[in-house]
Amino acid sequence: MRSIINISLPAELAADVKREVKKHKFSSTSEFFRHLWRLYQTEKMVRDIRQSEKEFKQGRYITLKSIRDLR
Repeated sequence: MRSIINISLPAELAADVKREVKKHKFSSTSEFFRHLWRLYQTEKMVRDIRQSEKEFKQGRYITLKSIRDLR
């Protein structure tokens, strides 16, 4: 199921979006924004992993002794 989200952009930004949609051959403006959302999610995941690695190096982790420890 899809939901519709309307956004308001200044004219200059809307023109930039339209140019990028055409330049990169997105099928629609919606597809362009879905692509941006996927990029955002990927970058967030990378930040989260780097944060976890940093915490692990600092010794902030839990040693699991069994599957039950995951709960």
